[in-house]
Amino acid sequence: MKSWTSRPVPQLPGSMPALRLFDTAEGGPVTLDAAGEQSLYVCGITPYDATHMGHAASYVAFDLLNRAWRDGGQQVSYVQNVTDVDDPLLERATATGVDWRELAASQIELFRTDMEALNVLAPDNYVGAVEAIPLIVPAIESLLERGLAYRVAGTGGEPDGDVYYDVEAAGKHSAEARDAWTLGSVSHLSDAEMLELFAERGGDPGRAGKRQALDPLLWRVAREGEPSWPGASLGEGRPGWHIECTVIAQKYLPAPFTVQGGGSDLVFPHHEMGAGHAYSLAGVPLAKHFAHAGMVGLDGEKMSKSKGNLVLVSRLRAAGEEPAAIRLAILAHHYRSDWSWTAEGFEQAKERLRAWRAAVERAPEGSAGPLVGQLRDALAEDLDAPRALAAVDAWAAAAAAAPEGCSPVDAALVRDAVDALLGVEL
Repeated sequence: MKSWTSRPVPQLPGSMPALRLFDTAEGGPVTLDAAGEQSLYVCGITPYDATHMGHAASYVAFDLLNRAWRDGGQQVSYVQNVTDVDDPLLERATATGVDWRELAASQIELFRTDMEALNVLAPDNYVGAVEAIPLIVPAIESLLERGLAYRVAGTGGEPDGDVYYDVEAAGKHSAEARDAWTLGSVSHLSDAEMLELFAERGGDPGRAGKRQALDPLLWRVAREGEPSWPGASLGEGRPGWHIECTVIAQKYLPAPFTVQGGGSDLVFPHHEMGAGHAYSLAGVPLAKHFAHAGMVGLDGEKMSKSKGNLVLVSRLRAAGEEPAAIRLAILAHHYRSDWSWTAEGFEQAKERLRAWRAAVERAPEGSAGPLVGQLRDALAEDLDAPRALAAVDAWAAAAAAAPEGCSPVDAALVRDAVDALLGVEL
């Protein structure tokens, strides 16, 4: 699947200090190893209602990490998936009377244009679930052969043969190994918390015939009226959600890769189960670190499709709003925080962009170097974008108060730094 086009990233003098990042699995900040190639997997969209502000905030957050690594002279391998077949997509297609393939294709293209507009660096590999099915099928077959997955008999009209991951068997399988996975290794949730979230986020804890309520689906055998693909010994069907990301990551990234990223709603069950699948398949952790972005609401309320209060990047762009201002509105909040999109906050972002652009025209001589250092220090400490924005605000206020004139060298360096590190073009 084709990705989008990244804009060139300016090269800055000096380099980023060691990065500290909050690791969900560790429960606190860790210092990332700066040696060797860095690798990043950020879970992609299910292509409907793209690109809402929650999507945008998550991808902008991990774009900061990508940019910080690159500023530190690191080579970065970045992979993102697209869940281009899943129940929510099929349900939306049915509800709107649109072929699910047409809906997916149109939303993926919309997402690409939104990401390009927001100056998010493109992944090196952008992989759809459908195109990954030839990789997913043998992985599931391997789990079945080793007793880490099982088939469920059909009841109540369900066909025979759905395949589920056995979380208890998988935990026992890895229990004696160093850095092994057991259920809760990533999320650290109680059983009751897991059950509640599993039911809310696509799981089926009440499915008859499962060995454990939290066992996730690996392969859904074909149902009438649903798309399906050849599954070799699994039979016709389609993959479950969690195994999709695991297999794609293992194909295109080192094992383990550096950071698994996504929204905080993916901690459980998606990243928890994906980590288990990876260990069961390869005997090594999926990722060294797990990082998660907060949730975005609207005017203090949860933003959701059911409420009909999604803020879409494409609608803002269609209304003539500048993507750089949208990005600044996102960056005004620390990536791990839950926050709400408001008209007032967006106006502040637009005013900030105007102030920065005016200040660049009056950049005092010698002022750019210290600002670059402040931006790097802020991002190195858990991608603290609000602190970075405050540093540019202070620089801009000083520039506005400085005597008339402009240092072209400093103006160019400020433009390059804000672009390279924050992804905002002045």
